[in-house]
Amino acid sequence: MQKKSDPVIEVRGLCKRVKDATGELTILDHIDLSIEAGSSVAILGASGSGKSTLLGLLAGLDSATSGSVRLLGHELTELDEDQRAALRSGAVGFVFQSFQLMPHLTSLENVTLPLELQGGMSAREAATRARALLEQVGLGKRTRHYPKLLSGGEQQRVALARAFVTHPAILFADEPTGSLDAATGHAVIDLMFQMNRANGATLVLVTHDVELARRCDSTVTIEAGHLVA
Repeated sequence: MQKKSDPVIEVRGLCKRVKDATGELTILDHIDLSIEAGSSVAILGASGSGKSTLLGLLAGLDSATSGSVRLLGHELTELDEDQRAALRSGAVGFVFQSFQLMPHLTSLENVTLPLELQGGMSAREAATRARALLEQVGLGKRTRHYPKLLSGGEQQRVALARAFVTHPAILFADEPTGSLDAATGHAVIDLMFQMNRANGATLVLVTHDVELARRCDSTVTIEAGHLVA
């Protein structure tokens, strides 16, 4: 079991470059970062600063041009796409700005899906756990509703339940309130922090909102692909 002081994410010399019609473009330039188990860290920056790209690299959703990312003791550059997916399935949860729910699945089915992909649990056990998470986020009576029948706030609550249903060690949240009005966004954020504390997970939150960033244990700021704080 990892101690709170142990790093769950270690980044050294991380660079991300892409080519476009004008040549090579540097998105991230020599990023060094260490995130301790059980902590909450905000990655703060303006649109286009590279913060979402960094989150994708930390989670193994994207590959770096150079440098290293160690996630939960695994060097991501040494894993292929299937191995990175297997690591995320067992240890990582995601909350996105656009919810990313499966439109043809009900709330219950959306939350159950990660458990089905993970395996090792009967359909009844998975449904029971998923239903309990939906109760926890206040959607116990909306289990049979499809995403199109839910409000934005309700969809993000389903996404929260889905993120926590596998009891992840790390939760990555990318602008989780970007598609919500202020009041609904505050309620969702309160719920996210509450659930994260209850699960003892590490939280990595991408945001451009300074006030939201201040709720985390620490903040790193990105400007034009460089860490400045």
